[in-house]
Amino acid sequence: MGQTVDLQIIKQANVGIAAFKAPCVSDADGIMTAGRLLREFIDSEAPDAIVFDFEGVKFFSSQVLGLLLDVRAKLQESGGQVVIAGINPQLHRVFKITNLDKIFRFFENRSDAIQAIAAD
Repeated sequence: MGQTVDLQIIKQANVGIAAFKAPCVSDADGIMTAGRLLREFIDSEAPDAIVFDFEGVKFFSSQVLGLLLDVRAKLQESGGQVVIAGINPQLHRVFKITNLDKIFRFFENRSDAIQAIAAD
């Protein structure tokens, strides 16, 4: 309890990049705060897409999946998209098990994700 979710949100071109900076993303309050910050970012910056960068993340709680789905729904209102970058194979299995691999696109790293979005 009291742990924070270290999330860096930046804008590159018209793409938001949300990078988790801790190996474990599981604090419920921190994830809720991250969701609020992401919604505020979307409202103020109106990005075409958000890349969630999971490089270095070894574990996340199921609440993170809810966060991704919430952000995806908010971005879809304006035709935007959410993509995932830098996720390790063990965490990618969570997306496969829940069939969320069918609604998100995955990229090896942040640069590949940004290039793919720019090409869309």
